[in-house]
Amino acid sequence: MKKVLALLPALLMVALLHAQSDPSTQPQADIAKVIDFKEVDHDFGKIQQGKPVEFDLYMKNLSTDSVTIQNVQVGCGCTTPKWQPGPYAAGETFKITVGFSGNASGVFSKQITVFFNGGLSKVIRFHGETFQPPANPAPANAQVQQIKPVVN
Repeated sequence: MKKVLALLPALLMVALLHAQSDPSTQPQADIAKVIDFKEVDHDFGKIQQGKPVEFDLYMKNLSTDSVTIQNVQVGCGCTTPKWQPGPYAAGETFKITVGFSGNASGVFSKQITVFFNGGLSKVIRFHGETFQPPANPAPANAQVQQIKPVVN
């Protein structure tokens, strides 16, 4: 009887542990087999501080089924995506337009996450550097008046 009472909690513990499923151990679909991304890390280079810029993220449906974009999540309020949910047929190319307004000065690195049907997602990064333009971009030149034609 003592052996049965000692074995019962051990069996119960094994059953409980087996019932717990770890989502990280379940196979994830490979997004590279479903969607081809033309660019996953966009370099804006140097952009003027406070001047909005955009880039188009092109994707192609490689699967035999249609895909839909469920959501585009941005990291901050300075990033604005424009997208249509779809559906996008097999072989169809589609895009997300990513807008960025770099109001802070200096180097930036941002990311967006695109969520598709079927539990697929992809992180897209972009980076660059903002600069403050000079207050007076060119000094006054008195000689300009001499080369302008006189209109009567």
